[in-house]
Amino acid sequence: MRLGGNRLHINLEKASRMAENKTKETSESVAGFIETIEDGGQRADAKVITAIMERLSGEPAKMWGPSIIGFGHYHYKYESGREGDSVRIGFSPRKGQHAFYLGVFPTRETILARLGKYKTAKSCLYIKKLSDVDLEALEQLVQASLDHMDEKYPR
Repeated sequence: MRLGGNRLHINLEKASRMAENKTKETSESVAGFIETIEDGGQRADAKVITAIMERLSGEPAKMWGPSIIGFGHYHYKYESGREGDSVRIGFSPRKGQHAFYLGVFPTRETILARLGKYKTAKSCLYIKKLSDVDLEALEQLVQASLDHMDEKYPR
């Protein structure tokens, strides 16, 4: 499309791709992915985290994109009109740490105070290894996040 003397080209196909959520559920094997984790301690931690999240969510572990292990999903729609699907809770065993996708909820800071060694950024929680944290507090964080998601995005 051209307007006046200025060239304006709108690539609708590209705009449509940009708005798509790149992280989608896949049919890849969670167990197979976990076995590819080079660090033995991190691989063992990933198995424990998977078991905890499966038990608390009641959902089977599924791969989302190439490296996120997710449990359940929800559909979101923003005021802008953008919408999509995402993991209800999940984690990603990254090099040297696990990134947890748990959201932000009212009791988060209180529970984090008992967790142990961690870092946060927005709604992500980063833990180097499970031996650095109180597993009971971690389970409480996971459960509180699930409860929050159930309120905000009922199943």
